[in-house]
Amino acid sequence: MTTRKEYVEQLKNKLDEWNAELGKWEEKARSAKNDLTIDYEMKLEDLRKKREEAAAKLKEVQASSEEAWRDLKAGADSAWAAMREAFDKAKTHFQK
Repeated sequence: MTTRKEYVEQLKNKLDEWNAELGKWEEKARSAKNDLTIDYEMKLEDLRKKREEAAAKLKEVQASSEEAWRDLKAGADSAWAAMREAFDKAKTHFQK
């Protein structure tokens, strides 16, 4: 079974990875032609929103006690799954 500390570390590492990729895609969006820029910005805005939701859940888990974090885990897992799905879709789009 995963401890709270291990779980938080996993979430932090994944968030760092997503932030790095998002930065690359933001740069690509800035250099895109105007018609692509709008599409890129819409996708990036969705990713930013989901990233903020995932980061908020991470903070909740970090602030929780050892006993309470398991209750928060389901919500955090849901937010992270939504972020992972959005990230995977965006990754396919930006790698074109």
